[in-house]
Amino acid sequence: MLAIGFDAPGGPEVLRALEVPQPHAGPGEVRIRVEAATVNPSDVVTRSGAAHDRYRGVEPPYVPGWDAAGVIDEAAPDSGWRVGDRVVAVTKPVLEGGGAYAEWIVVSGDSVAPIPDGADPVAAATLPMNGLTARIALDALGPDTGRTIAVTGAAGAVGGYVIQLAKHAGFTVIADAAPADRQLVTELGADIVVPRGSDVAQHIREHAPDGVDAVIDGALLGETVLPAIRDNGSYVALRPPALTGGVQSERGIAIDYVMVTDHVRDSAALKELSHLAGQGILSLRVARTFPAAEAADAHRLLEAGGVRGRLVLRF
Repeated sequence: MLAIGFDAPGGPEVLRALEVPQPHAGPGEVRIRVEAATVNPSDVVTRSGAAHDRYRGVEPPYVPGWDAAGVIDEAAPDSGWRVGDRVVAVTKPVLEGGGAYAEWIVVSGDSVAPIPDGADPVAAATLPMNGLTARIALDALGPDTGRTIAVTGAAGAVGGYVIQLAKHAGFTVIADAAPADRQLVTELGADIVVPRGSDVAQHIREHAPDGVDAVIDGALLGETVLPAIRDNGSYVALRPPALTGGVQSERGIAIDYVMVTDHVRDSAALKELSHLAGQGILSLRVARTFPAAEAADAHRLLEAGGVRGRLVLRF
């Protein structure tokens, strides 16, 4: 079968078409004929070698890709799914049999959810990993955090889901944006939009003089944004400390990091996200599609910056 991957980390040019054995579903698993796979910033991290320690023990070639949409064509009796079900799925790239840049993937039945009502596979593929990341970030705040949060990197795919999930949960949301993204972030539901940049904490404090209860830091501003948070508030980064350098707490602020790899079998969360997308509470944003063979071009475009929504590979 066709997969897109690489033999050694490097720039986008290392991605190439591969012919790899077709996998088969084992106990508790399903096989999905992939129609669309999303290109995420984490795929760039995987391909570039920044996360090479995670898969150093895996034999090449390496297949990236966190999430996909398609049709189940094999299903174990104990998987909870049937052949013909149209689904989205999240998987660990490179590990556990390879990532989503492939014509077929095999995943646990717990890593699958129905395609949202009214969505096509391309749009649906943008939901699982980004939606889970946003869900985990909000869950990390806990029930006693308070009701006012700030979101950095708000115009990004995960930032948008954070805003929409937070509003659905009843939070007041202050979000950052460049001038060109201000309308987008407002339409996503932010109550207040402030200029992004190194002085974002000051802008947030102008609207929350006592500090916000929490910051969900999609832009990975780290300690730059801590002054926006009240004493004993919460800070959540959307990447682990190994990729962010870590953040030192001050004034009793709780520090947390999203580890989406620990949640790829959270069936309840995936199904909730699909339901919310089907209701229109979550927006499925596709920036552009590429044939799978042009994955290198998709990576170049993503690395150039400014992409709003997600790039998607079609298989």
